[in-house]
Amino acid sequence: MKILVIWRLLTVGGVNAGWRNRAVHFKKFGIDTEFLYTKDLGGLHIMKDVSKVYLTKDRNEIIQIIKSNRYDAIIVVDTAEAYKWIHEANYDGPVLTEARTPEIIKLAPHVNFHQINPEVIIVPSHHQKRLTSILQNNYPIEVIHNGINTSQFEPLHDFANETVPILEENKKIIGWIGRVDRRKNWRLLLKIAHLIKNQRDDVEFWVIGGAKSVQKDKFTAEWQTQGLTDIVKWFPVIPYQQMPIVYSKIRKSGGCTLATTKGESFGNTFIEAMACGVPVVAPNISSIPEIVDHKKNGYLYNENDEKNAVKGLLKIIDNTNNYSSMSKSARDKVLDQFSISKCANEYIQLLQAVVNGGEK
Repeated sequence: MKILVIWRLLTVGGVNAGWRNRAVHFKKFGIDTEFLYTKDLGGLHIMKDVSKVYLTKDRNEIIQIIKSNRYDAIIVVDTAEAYKWIHEANYDGPVLTEARTPEIIKLAPHVNFHQINPEVIIVPSHHQKRLTSILQNNYPIEVIHNGINTSQFEPLHDFANETVPILEENKKIIGWIGRVDRRKNWRLLLKIAHLIKNQRDDVEFWVIGGAKSVQKDKFTAEWQTQGLTDIVKWFPVIPYQQMPIVYSKIRKSGGCTLATTKGESFGNTFIEAMACGVPVVAPNISSIPEIVDHKKNGYLYNENDEKNAVKGLLKIIDNTNNYSSMSKSARDKVLDQFSISKCANEYIQLLQAVVNGGEK
């Protein structure tokens, strides 16, 4: 089987990380996955070593790619224009839609299918299913979680501390991973860092990612103006393949990860961290409670409440007696619900049913 995944944005983020993991697993079952993007935002290094990647905005070139490859199925991820390309290419195979944008206003145009009738809409969480059903109730909606390779993302105990970020002795690390943009809410991160700086000198924040984020200059200016460069360290580019080491350094320090997001359809960095035994502190909104269990494998705080977030962070990094239990619980949750074998196999079953003309 040969499939094409169309998404407009080649980002360093959860959608592409999830599809990287899925494509690697699909190969084991004879499914070749190709990707078509219209804009590179720094994510090419995630995908290029696992699959063929097309990067083009040219309509005629895109139509020719669809015509010439005879795909068994096409999956469209939040790309409204793709349905026009598929229609103009006279593609008559099955089309599946992924609805991943967490903001309903921004999601709306991507579930307008322009003369194409998708077989199914796939979403990564039950929260996203509820959101999508408000906009589109004419097609079945299936929840298939993002999965992760738990053999790659696992607690590492023997690793060199020679590559950035360097783990310093007697520092508790709080990792913040993702794009530096409005939805990820980096301003709240700086507020939290400021509060902790006034209380502690044994905590360090690692901001991972954001090299091509639209608000990186604003972030840089605020980070420097507020005098937080001593407690907040920024690493704009860390290769995806090195992230298990980064998470393991955080775990070794007795630290955790922090999310300040305004909304997520899933949250790949949560399961990455948890698979490596790192507890997660995040707002109690959108899909996050489906992943993070309050006071069991992390801490859920009230949205936009920096004091409540700091309380959660300190409860984790200061409770050394409970840390190993919370760390184990985090990994166990991923092994049980979000392993790539479980989640990708659900996707394979759906693909096989759709391509063969049956029902799941």
